[in-house]
Amino acid sequence: MTIDEIIAKAKATFRAKWEVRDGRKVPEVTDLTSANDGLKLTGTVLYADMADSTALVDGFKSEFAAEVYKTYLMGTCEVIRNNGGEITAFDGDRVMGAFIGDYKNTSAAKAALQIYAHVRALNAAIKESYPTTSYTLRHSVGVDTSDLLVAKTGIWKHNDLVWIGKAANLAAKLCALGDATYPSFITEAVFSKLHDEGKYGGNPRQLMWEKWIWNERGIVVYRSNWNWKF
Repeated sequence: MTIDEIIAKAKATFRAKWEVRDGRKVPEVTDLTSANDGLKLTGTVLYADMADSTALVDGFKSEFAAEVYKTYLMGTCEVIRNNGGEITAFDGDRVMGAFIGDYKNTSAAKAALQIYAHVRALNAAIKESYPTTSYTLRHSVGVDTSDLLVAKTGIWKHNDLVWIGKAANLAAKLCALGDATYPSFITEAVFSKLHDEGKYGGNPRQLMWEKWIWNERGIVVYRSNWNWKF
């Protein structure tokens, strides 16, 4: 296909009318057409990201790096699904999950803390399997909630869904804030909607989230170093 043909298709997209309907579930690629067809829904987006994967790839054998990728993403996906979320995208060492419904924020926050429990257990398994390795897996999770527009993108036989809205963008950016001390971040919009189950833990009960100012954006977010065993 020539560039002129590609731009002609782009212009047709710009001219076409959108058909947008309300969504009641996280859609599949087959639920939408490649035309200007969209679903609107209110959802909570979770991004989970491995930290410093470049050092893993550059400093260790490819097979070992692949095992870490596989086991981290496998376990993270299982946690998302266990908490009622749906896997919506992969991007290298990053996975995106979407939650909808009345319990979506608590479910996503719980998943974030359970992913940390998974990472801690996975590090123990790595050390057991490779006693001499210097590698320690670190990760970060970001969660936000907002109205979202979901549309189909790509070309024939190579399609995916694109999620347009604040939550998809901000959850991904929150991942950059994670460090070895605080791997889990949620926005104030998520925290304000948490049920007590997602806010308090331990015995005696304590708040699991610490208020923190994201100076770069001038907004309040909440961070946590709690892990939720499952």
